[in-house]
Amino acid sequence: MASLYDLDRQYFSQLLKDHPTYRVEQIWKGLYNQGLQLQDITDLPKTFRQELALVEDLQPGLALLAEKIGDKGKTIKWLWGLKDHRQIETVLMLYPKRATVCISSQAGCAMGCTFCATGQGGFERQLTKGEILEQVIYAIRTAKQLNSKLTNIVFMGMGEPLANYASVWKAIRIINQEIGLAARHITVSTVGIVPGIRKMTQENLQVNLALSLHCANNESRNKIIPIGLRYPIEDIFNALLEYVQKTHRRVSIEWALMDNINDSYKDASELADFANPLDAHVNLIPLNPTPNWPTRGSNTHKVKQFQSFLSSLGVNATIRHNRGTDISAACGQLAAENTSSKGLIKIQSLK
Repeated sequence: MASLYDLDRQYFSQLLKDHPTYRVEQIWKGLYNQGLQLQDITDLPKTFRQELALVEDLQPGLALLAEKIGDKGKTIKWLWGLKDHRQIETVLMLYPKRATVCISSQAGCAMGCTFCATGQGGFERQLTKGEILEQVIYAIRTAKQLNSKLTNIVFMGMGEPLANYASVWKAIRIINQEIGLAARHITVSTVGIVPGIRKMTQENLQVNLALSLHCANNESRNKIIPIGLRYPIEDIFNALLEYVQKTHRRVSIEWALMDNINDSYKDASELADFANPLDAHVNLIPLNPTPNWPTRGSNTHKVKQFQSFLSSLGVNATIRHNRGTDISAACGQLAAENTSSKGLIKIQSLK
């Protein structure tokens, strides 16, 4: 197993067949409802916990390689090593009275977005349900230690969630049903995988859907998001329209503003033509710089102009401020730094 969170109740029932039946529920509640490590589930006898610690399948799937803290302690980024030595990243963002975790769904990414550090590194493999869940559990535990509470989960880390649909949705159901986080506090972001959007349309959980659009015409978009050659904007729009009509959920659009690439009045007009029929909310994000992409994010003046023009066209647009720029918080940057340095970034431990 990649992670102990890949195990189900049936596994524990078989493993503990010679123990009282209530032990399974104690373990399950400790792992998911309380977010504890096995050795910290004090409902279990100490000697029993020591026995469990020797079971190979019950080992964590993620090993902490590096931790960086930025924004005066409000943003924490973790670099994890998987059992096969691949690496993924998770970012915890703390706000007054709440916290959001940005989690990865793949090791690497096959989408090839030119402005994304993960896309520049290429695809390695899908994450399992347990590897996804383990990121969430660690974030819950850390937020609690910092006198906060994890309230939101966004699948906006490394990888394309809808290209790992089965594992992502298995994890979402456990997050909702076992951990107890409402579906409306979970957001799945996609670059526009049309079959995945159509699958989401049929799901019975009110999970939020976000589209990473960035350009609203095919010619410009295909230069920075190659998957657009397979899924053109017209097909993405039609899939989103079906989603909105079927689920009555509002779609959000992510637009990373890049200097002289997608921040003109023409770009805003094209975005408005796409967003308004969907009644979509637009998040404007100045691009986080990445090492192998020379373009920089639009300056503050341009960002405000872009928002103002969108507003005049009837688009509800919010400027989302970057978090973690000082700790390489853009997807894939920390893994790239760790690889290039041929060693481990120093862990700034919270524990």
